[in-house]
Amino acid sequence: MDIAVRAQAALGEGPTWDPVARRLIWVDILSSRVHTYDPSTGRRTVLATEQHVGAAKPRVGGGLVVNLRDGVGLYDAVADGASGGGAFRWLHHEVVPGRRGNDAAVAPDGALWAGTMAYDETPGAANLLRVTADGTATEVFGDVSVSNGIGWSPDGRLMYYIDTLTRRIDVLELGDDQRPVSRRPLVAIEPEAGYPDGLTVDADGCIWVALWDGAAVRRYTPSGALDRVIALPVARPTACAFGGAELRDLYITTARTGLEAPHPMSGSVLVVQDAGQGVAQAAFAG
Repeated sequence: MDIAVRAQAALGEGPTWDPVARRLIWVDILSSRVHTYDPSTGRRTVLATEQHVGAAKPRVGGGLVVNLRDGVGLYDAVADGASGGGAFRWLHHEVVPGRRGNDAAVAPDGALWAGTMAYDETPGAANLLRVTADGTATEVFGDVSVSNGIGWSPDGRLMYYIDTLTRRIDVLELGDDQRPVSRRPLVAIEPEAGYPDGLTVDADGCIWVALWDGAAVRRYTPSGALDRVIALPVARPTACAFGGAELRDLYITTARTGLEAPHPMSGSVLVVQDAGQGVAQAAFAG
């Protein structure tokens, strides 16, 4: 395990590999920043957003889709070599006092599944939305506490989902219209292991999950069996994703917020080289 990006992010989150730009995208939610990192050159960029940003994902044709405090927005692409972001516009604007956007992921069909959470983590106060390219937003679930990890099986027929306070990874069967037709618990995280946060799915269909207050990333098989544990020096890993030229390096975002004496690596982006085989993620179709 190495440090990919040395940082002191308050709440680093949402690592995403952009295969077109060949860079990692990640966010610091509480600092309202979208970061990028090119491992081949070491080049880093920072985009300041106007609101807390729960996730940022690449768009088809360039630019970013972002899950902000008050909804989902779009940044246009900028010229090669330029820093910052292009013009911004809202795609789905929905102001709910006391609530913000959290983790999000792009489905194989190019739609964004965007979760929310209450700032005070009130149980049941949040939801999960599916936002299509034209801005149509459909609530997938209500009665959510802290919407977090989202990922799909390699064939796109199953979706994995975490509502953190349930301490579960759920598996959903999707219909032809991409709506869930069933949902069941797949993995229950024991209390002493922390809380499940962000997740990614590898080419074998296994689920990798970061454990907040658990100082580890775990890999579970599609049947829910614990397959591998990567112990970390930091207490609060937040999410993980495969990246690099061959999608074999596992990038892990981490947080410092709420820790009285955070480890020096807390807030950095960590990397486990040659950890497995990832799957290329779709870009947002909007």
